Amino acid sequence: RMDGLAHAGVRFTQAYSHMVCCPARAMLMTGRHPQRSGVTSWTQGNLHAARGINMAPDELTIAELLKVAGYRTGLFGKWHLGAAADAGPTTQGFDEFFGHRGGFIDNDNHFFLHSRGFHDLYHGTTEVMKRGQYFPDLTVAETRRFLTAHIQDHADVPFFVYTAFNIPHYPEQGDPRFDQLYAGTKMPRQSYGRMLTTLDDRMGQILDELDRLGVRDNTVIIFQSDNGHSEEDYQIRPDDHSSGLPQGHNYGANGGGGNTGKWKGHKATFYEGGLRVPAIVSWPQQLPTGEVRDQAITLCDWLPTILDLCHVDLPPQHVLDGRSLLPIINDNAASHHTVLHWQWQSKWAVRDGDWKLIGSPKGDPELVSLADEQPETVNHAEAHPETVARLQMLHDEWLRRVTP
Repeated sequence: RMDGLAHAGVRFTQAYSHMVCCPARAMLMTGRHPQRSGVTSWTQGNLHAARGINMAPDELTIAELLKVAGYRTGLFGKWHLGAAADAGPTTQGFDEFFGHRGGFIDNDNHFFLHSRGFHDLYHGTTEVMKRGQYFPDLTVAETRRFLTAHIQDHADVPFFVYTAFNIPHYPEQGDPRFDQLYAGTKMPRQSYGRMLTTLDDRMGQILDELDRLGVRDNTVIIFQSDNGHSEEDYQIRPDDHSSGLPQGHNYGANGGGGNTGKWKGHKATFYEGGLRVPAIVSWPQQLPTGEVRDQAITLCDWLPTILDLCHVDLPPQHVLDGRSLLPIINDNAASHHTVLHWQWQSKWAVRDGDWKLIGSPKGDPELVSLADEQPETVNHAEAHPETVARLQMLHDEWLRRVTP
């Protein structure tokens, strides 16, 4: 179904997200760098815990902008921009929310599993217990319910749905129906393959629902990942974990089954494998089909693109870091991103052309090149100190600009 979307739309080969999920989702929801909204480290995951980081409440989300324009809005799946009851999705423009407010959950028991764990499944701010029900299926069911009810009761009102699947994030619990497809594949690729095929299948169920309801031709569909594939491995540590899972239970990514081609890196790194992700936009009625764009784009670009497609105005003086992609999509125009920036906690990266400078407080900056035969494997910092200084200056200026 992912291939089908690509054939029915435009696929991007240089789509950038972030190294981990919190800042990526802030970029997507606001069209702005996450520093502007305070999402610079892990956000509060448990609604019942002491208040932690939550996305700034005065941030304007795509859901809020579309809601003001008359759209009904729903989020089904993962939020991860702060779990506090007064700062979640239903306070930031979503009419409905079903899913987990934190970073990930076990797909069968719906517990966040790090440390001692906590249960994390909600309708809005109401905790719901559905143990034993497969979360990807719950996500699809809630999305389809919203769509069906909307078309039946509000056929003349436009809708915006954000279906944020928990998969292929660990724990890797693919649909057993697809086990045989990967029986001859070695681990960890076997496990990751099952996860991707499960995701592909559940995406297809939602696309089929749009067809059944007769609205697929007039629906813009955007698909993008939030970061590169994980290579993390985790086990339950306590012997009395809140989920009931036993000590030693494995719930990680089995060392990583993703494939980044020639690109180095994975989730939680600023190399291309951690930042560059799949992205597709499909609306055959209005946009090109079966085409590929190699220009650099970011998650910040989807908000202004959606506003452009839906003829919704942005409030005056509201600053965005993204730009509408319609010139690139329709006319193959040049990228408007000449320099790209990322920061997470105290680590950061800036890319200008083929050069990328990666900075960390624990070591000297690393200057890598995307043009090398083996990209990003050689540190050129000593050989090109002038480039290091120039990129460091670009980062410093950017950080001053986006920090409130």
